[in-house]
Amino acid sequence: MKIAIIGAGNVGTALATSLKQAGHDVAIASRDAADTKAAAAASGATAASDNLEAVRGADVVIPAISFAGMPELAGEIRDAVAGTPVVDVTNRIAFGETGPSIDTTSSNAEELAALLPDSPVVKAFNTLFASQQVDPTADGIRLDGFVAGDDPEAKQVVLGLVESIGLEPVDVGPLERARQLEGLAFLNMALNITNGGAWQSGWKLVDAPKPSTKAA
Repeated sequence: MKIAIIGAGNVGTALATSLKQAGHDVAIASRDAADTKAAAAASGATAASDNLEAVRGADVVIPAISFAGMPELAGEIRDAVAGTPVVDVTNRIAFGETGPSIDTTSSNAEELAALLPDSPVVKAFNTLFASQQVDPTADGIRLDGFVAGDDPEAKQVVLGLVESIGLEPVDVGPLERARQLEGLAFLNMALNITNGGAWQSGWKLVDAPKPSTKAA
């Protein structure tokens, strides 16, 4: 499968590495050509000259950038990714008087879907730290790859990607469930921040029930 990753930071490089190791054709792009080349060299992905080159002809697009930059990116790639599954891997976190905080009234994934109305947006990979996106285990346990989305075909494609890098795929339902997935990621981050954690903890739902396949 041809995967386009936009963003050459820790998350973009980690996902490019794991997806490349899984046998996918991965292109990576970012605002900085030097960063793109470094991420491509580290991951084995192909360095694209710009974002549009990366997403052109891709089967799946993964923007791995800060959500603050997503409106600008969406405007740039909106037409090029029409009809293509776009995977939101971002999380939200802020700091208030009592420490880490999060807005739970919406989700980054739902906001991205509004920015890209012609693309099926799927939430995935956000509950993992970058190190686990390369090696999806914690304490020897295979971690879960939670996936939320409204488009059944796009969601199945992403569930396959999740499984291909070694995660246990878990379909959690519609895109609205991204609010809970971002909450899981926030809780993990907050625990590590407040307790001086080693950022190696991960989520595993033991014996997760599968979606019903019975006819309505």
